[in-house]
Amino acid sequence: MKGVVSINKSKKNDFVRTCIGSRKCGCTFKLRTKSVLGGERWMVKLICGVHNHEIAKTLVGHPYAGRLTKDEKIVVADMTKSMVKPRNILLTLKEHNVNNYTIIKQIYNVRHAYYSPIRGSNTEMQQLMMLLDGD
Repeated sequence: MKGVVSINKSKKNDFVRTCIGSRKCGCTFKLRTKSVLGGERWMVKLICGVHNHEIAKTLVGHPYAGRLTKDEKIVVADMTKSMVKPRNILLTLKEHNVNNYTIIKQIYNVRHAYYSPIRGSNTEMQQLMMLLDGD
C-alpha cells in the first residue's frame, strides 16, 4: 500500500547511549561498552582511536573531575539557604579541598536542584508572584 508508514516500536535498548564521543570538540575517538555476565563485568570495544586534539593540561571544567560529592552538595544547599553568593560558595569549597576542579556552573546547577522541589511545578516567575501575594 502506498502512503502507509510502518512504525516500529522502540526497544528500551534503543534509548541507552552506548557509543560515547566528544561533546565539545568533535573528537572522533569512540568507545562502545557492553555489560557481560549480568553486569558484573564490562566489555569495552574501541570504535575509533584517533583524537583531533591535544591532551588537556588540567582537568578544570571537565564534567567528571568537577562533580560535587554528596557532602559538598549539602554544603552548597546550606550556604544557599543562608543567601551566600555562588562565587563565595565556590571559594569556600576550594578552600576546603585544594584538588577541587568545580566551576561556577556546577554551583548554579546544584542551587537549581535545591530550589526545584521548593518551587514545585511553578516557574521562577510564578513562585515570585506567589511569594509577593503572600499566599
